[in-house]
Amino acid sequence: MAKTNPFTFLQHVRSEATKVTWPSRKETAITTVMVFIMVFFASMFFLLADQVLSFGVGYLLGLGS
Repeated sequence: MAKTNPFTFLQHVRSEATKVTWPSRKETAITTVMVFIMVFFASMFFLLADQVLSFGVGYLLGLGS
């Protein structure tokens, strides 16, 4: 690995940082709302799947008694 001096490294970091595009406030808000919506739907799906599996296992274990 080639060594660079700290000054050159900081110049490269600064030039790369200028290429970053930050999202606007509106884009951030929309993305945040979409994440919350997807978390809600995922939690409902896993709750339903857990309840179905719990019922199925309980039914199977209840058959033996």
